[in-house]
Amino acid sequence: MANGQTADLYTLSNPSGMTVKITNYGGRIVSIIVPDRQGKMADVVLGFDNLNGYLGNNPFFGALIGRYANRIANAEFTLDGKVYHLPANDHGNCLHGGPNGFDKQLWTAHEISSTPPALELTYLSKDGEAGFPGNLSVEVVYTLENDNALKIDYTATTDKDTVLNLTNHSYFNLAGQGNGNILNQEIMINADHYTPIGSTLISTGKIESVAGTPLDFRKLTPIGARIRDNFQQLQYAKGYDFNYVLNRKGPGMVLAARAVDPASGRVLEVSTTQPGIQFYTGNNLDGTIHGTDGKIYEHWGAFCLETQHFPDSPHHPNFPTTELEPGETLHETTVFKFSTD
Repeated sequence: MANGQTADLYTLSNPSGMTVKITNYGGRIVSIIVPDRQGKMADVVLGFDNLNGYLGNNPFFGALIGRYANRIANAEFTLDGKVYHLPANDHGNCLHGGPNGFDKQLWTAHEISSTPPALELTYLSKDGEAGFPGNLSVEVVYTLENDNALKIDYTATTDKDTVLNLTNHSYFNLAGQGNGNILNQEIMINADHYTPIGSTLISTGKIESVAGTPLDFRKLTPIGARIRDNFQQLQYAKGYDFNYVLNRKGPGMVLAARAVDPASGRVLEVSTTQPGIQFYTGNNLDGTIHGTDGKIYEHWGAFCLETQHFPDSPHHPNFPTTELEPGETLHETTVFKFSTD
């Protein structure tokens, strides 16, 4: 039971044998089972065996994040001359929409009878929920394609000016969930620039080049190659926890990142319509969480690739806007495609 109602678990599968399990509690991706180069199947996202794990204190495993993914400084923003106050975390900022964000809501699920299979989740976030203005109608559709691609389509409308930033917060370990750390896995991020942070992990508002820094992943590089470097940004984050400004020449889908596990041969490619992607290396995992199959989730035991608009955009007019007005429709798409190398 979640919020006094029964939460359900839905399974999408394709002819290749890939399966994805999603719960309507928080729109969470509970498992993604894909083959390695030998055909051996494994679950490559961190999660729990039952709902109780998700009801407890966990770091947003698999969650659908809103109303505002990432951080808003000082847990407030000004829109149309009015100041809106949001739930604050220990740093005094609002993180992922606050403690009762979209990841804690029970969404209405509708199985779409189609080929390929799809699941539609809808939610009405009422005016004033978590301090955000406007009655916001959100629809998220998960589609499992035959080529082992999981597509997530986000659509939203509002009846009052508001700000909005939606993402999925899956934690990936391409060796299989709970199978060690991800430091030897490799990643490419299609970004020449990133948005630096301060000591409370809030964006400074600047956009800086990754060139010559440990944040440069324009070529496939082991995640652990420079994670311990003496670089102030890494020290603030205790690893990687940065928004990258994706290279794009216009609207539409663009390749955002490519991750490879040399040992298993599993490959993950992320494409999106969004302007940014947050690369996070599970810096706060510490071995105290026991997840699916009782596996222990150790420090740096997973990575996240959260496609998004930029953190704290309401305070930085130079960032792509996250404002949504009545009569407008937000529509963003992200695809997680799995293969082997």
